[in-house]
Parts: sequence; C-alpha cells; structure tokens
Amino acid sequence: MRDTAETGSQPRRVLVLQGGGALGAYQGGVYEALSDGGVQPHWVAGISIGAINAAIIAGNPPESRVARLREFWELVSSGLTLTPVAVNEQMRAMISEASAGWAATFGVPGMFAPRLVSPLLRADGGPEALSFYDTTPLRQTLERLVDFDRINSGETRLSVGAVNIRTGNFAYFDNVRETIGPEHIMASGALPPGLPPVEIKGQWYWDGGLVSNTPLEYVLEADRQDDLLIHQVDLFNARGRLPRSLPEAIEREKEIRFSSRTRHNTDTNMRIHELKSALRNLIGALPASLSDDPDVQMLGAFSKETAVTVVQLIYRSKVYEGGSKDYEFSRPAMQDHWTSGVVDAKRSLRRQARYMAASRPGGTAVFDPGRDEAAKPPSALSPPASA
Repeated sequence: MRDTAETGSQPRRVLVLQGGGALGAYQGGVYEALSDGGVQPHWVAGISIGAINAAIIAGNPPESRVARLREFWELVSSGLTLTPVAVNEQMRAMISEASAGWAATFGVPGMFAPRLVSPLLRADGGPEALSFYDTTPLRQTLERLVDFDRINSGETRLSVGAVNIRTGNFAYFDNVRETIGPEHIMASGALPPGLPPVEIKGQWYWDGGLVSNTPLEYVLEADRQDDLLIHQVDLFNARGRLPRSLPEAIEREKEIRFSSRTRHNTDTNMRIHELKSALRNLIGALPASLSDDPDVQMLGAFSKETAVTVVQLIYRSKVYEGGSKDYEFSRPAMQDHWTSGVVDAKRSLRRQARYMAASRPGGTAVFDPGRDEAAKPPSALSPPASA
C-alpha cells in the first residue's frame, strides 16, 4: 500500500478532524463548504467522531461525500427530535438536556444501543462487562456508508488514532501501511465506559481521545517532505469564560481536557520552527571552511523545513449548550452544528489567498478565522435536508 496523492508544486491538503461526539456535525458542514469551494483533501486524519467522518470522506468518491455525511448525521439525529417552540435560551437549554438524556437512556440510531443487561451484572471479562452500550449498529452503518475497498486503494490517505489498552500507547491505523476495516474506525471512537473496546489482531483498543484528541501531531510527524495546507477542525475550544455554575464548570472542564493537546501541538511546532530558523541563521554565519564539517552538515539538514500552513476551524459553543453537548444528538442541534461549520469554512475560504501569501517558505503559520470576525447566525444558511 502506498499514498497515491499527487500534489505537484501545490501544498498537500490535509483535513484533520478532532473528536467530540455529537458536535461532529460541525465537521460535516466544514467539509461541505470546502468541497463546494473546490478544496478536496489528499489526506484525512481523525479521532473518534472525527475518524467516522474521515472514513465517510475517504470511503466515497468526491461527488458522493457530502450526501453520505448528511445521511449519517440525519440517521444519528433521528431519535428524539424536539423542535424549540421559543427563542428563549433557557428553554433551548432544557430541550438540549432532555435530548441528551434521551440519547443516554435509549442510545443513538446507527451508532449505539443500551445493553439489555447492565455490565455491572455481567461476569468479569468480555466487552459486555466493560461498557453500557453495544456498538453493533455503528458497524452496520459503516459497512453501508463507507467503501473500504476505496479506502484501501490509497486514493485518499486515511489515518485514525486509538489507544492500546494493555500498553497505554497511542496507535495510528493508516491505509499507507495496513488494510483498514470498520473495526479500525470503531476502535478510534470506543470511549469507555460507554462504548466497548475493539479487538484488532489480538490487541484491544479504546478511543484515541484518551491520549490525544487531535491527529495534528501525527500528521506533522508522518510527513516532513511536503508543504502542507492543513484544515484543522476542532470541536472543543481552548478559550472560554470563567464558569459561573456547576454545569458551566463541567462544560469548561471538558473543553479544556479535549482541546489541550491541540494547543500544545501547535505551540510546540511553532517553537521548533523558531529554533530551526535560528539554527539556519547561525550556520549561515559560519566560515566557509566549516561547510564540510560533518556536524555542520548534520545540523544543516536538521534545520531545513517544509512550509506548513494550519487553518484552525474551531466550533464555538452556543449559549444554551452545556456539558452534555457532545452526546446531544437531536436534529435541531445537528442542523445548528452543521450550519456553523459551513459558515466558518466559507469564511476561511474567503481568506485563503491571504493565508497562503502570509505563509513563509520553510515556515509554520497558524490562522484562526473565527477569532477576528464574528460568525453569522445559523439562520443565514440552510441546514441539511431532513430525512
């Protein structure tokens, strides 16, 4: 298996999708806008719900991807469908909590269903004793919506992350190295204790978000040869206000926990860039007589860089959302998330030329379109059609 993406002189386009449960509909909206703008990724990497979205994208031809993503999100939001009867934020918050409670009690269509016998009553050993829900519906959904033969053809690179339960080590399943099946996608999203671990070749795996909720670090480590244009779609915002209540504290804790690695990875790579730039300047100031010195040549090779441009698209929570927003799978919430993704991605595309002009050869540049321009209201765009 090899990566067949051909980029020529253009940067290699990578779509990086964070985990975040029900918030993943935002990524569907982002992809729709990017696709409409003619931006198709050569490489898609995901964690948890990001892995599911990534598999749907890589496992379908470009002209079918948006429809398949919509089909998935309309399926999983087809359980309890409560439409807000008032604009009042307090009422919307109550409806959201009710929808999340419904999902926790009765499961999510096409993803997971509650076990008839509680794991607390099961004998030790086996997935049934380790989780409250059965993910057989997710396997059936993946087998229906994803062409795994297409994924394994290498047409689009796909990488999904999970955690080896025995070793505690992070593992990436990548179609340039191995054959990808539904079990690899399910492993990336097997968040305990709700969802069961997944066995792959005698090893058991949990959700990759337990170690890192973003594949950014893997992408930067795995490709040091190509210039990269990375659209990084995050579902939890590292920035937020001071909580005023216990529910707000629960929400803020979750945002910090699942966004911390993204911020760390970005900051670390910016620091590496600064150090490499300083090293190149230092080597350039050395006498010509030292140019053949093995140590100088080694440092010279280390200091060379490709250009990496990261466009961060970060979901900004609505006022009515709380700590249960990542398992609130109602149809109105899905439509809001999807439309927010369309709005944010269209904004980034309007600024794409400016981003690329500001990127320096052999340097790292990070842009966040949402920090300096207020988002339009969700009603500005039409949501995905209802099933």
